[in-house]
Amino acid sequence: MKRLAAFCLLTSAFCLGAAPAHAQSYPSKPLRIVVPLAPGGGNDTTARLIGARLSSSLGQPVVVENRPGAAGVIASETVFKAPADGYTLFLVSTSFTSAPALVRKLPFDPVNDFAPVTRLAVVPGALIVHASLPVRSVKEFIALARSRPNDITFGSAGIGSGSHLGGELFKIHAGVDLLHVPYKGSALVTIALLSGEVTCAFTNPISSMPHVKAGRIRNLGMGSAERWPLLPEYPTIAESGVKGFEHIIWNGMSVKAGTQPAIVERLHSELVKATALPEVVKHMAADGSRAMTQSPADFDAFIRGEIAKWMRVAKAAGLQR
Repeated sequence: MKRLAAFCLLTSAFCLGAAPAHAQSYPSKPLRIVVPLAPGGGNDTTARLIGARLSSSLGQPVVVENRPGAAGVIASETVFKAPADGYTLFLVSTSFTSAPALVRKLPFDPVNDFAPVTRLAVVPGALIVHASLPVRSVKEFIALARSRPNDITFGSAGIGSGSHLGGELFKIHAGVDLLHVPYKGSALVTIALLSGEVTCAFTNPISSMPHVKAGRIRNLGMGSAERWPLLPEYPTIAESGVKGFEHIIWNGMSVKAGTQPAIVERLHSELVKATALPEVVKHMAADGSRAMTQSPADFDAFIRGEIAKWMRVAKAAGLQR
């Protein structure tokens, strides 16, 4: 009996030590970052930039795998079907939290099937208008929009994109009717705005700055809660009279639920260090974004809050499928 008890105790100790040992040997093979967008965009560039730094710090190759389509559902399924071992990372963004509001029957649960690691960066959406529009402020824009309901058009990078939802959120808070015109990507939105094909857009302010300085388009206000440090001369939309309005475009990193907590913490630590590197900070600033990392628990709370917010917006805008 004593021998049996000793064997059971030894076996239990071995089993308890197995998980930490696995985490300590991590990573022992290449990793991949699944990106729900085509190559070349801001999120894809961020994934490659961060991936290169992870590869250096972890001592393993990190490959970026682009899986665009179906508003991010294809990429989400790819990660959902992968082993929960920390070798498949998922670059999540606004579309990840808007998917539950836009697609009734997702093949996965964005809250319970994924483990948040950290938010990476944020950039505020800005209300950009064509220079021909006779307004110089958010207040003047709202007054004009109310006098011309459903006549003023706003372009977006597609249904469910951050720029689309930002416009819908503005409509609710400002009490205006704008006509949505979706495009296949942010670059096409810029072209449409410059040509006057659409009247306004809720888009990245930094990428718009060359055209703003040239006088072809106008930045009326920023979607951040406070003045954006990279463009402090522009007022926020909230301080311009649209109280409670906040629209930020963000990205972050998650893994499949069930991944060992020690591995999640290791990834979190490495990602926080990567976003603090001078070359990464410089790159993000050039794109208008800033590193704003969060603990796994805080990022989880942020994601839940974003899902709830976009559910309310989608219901109010009649976007639910």
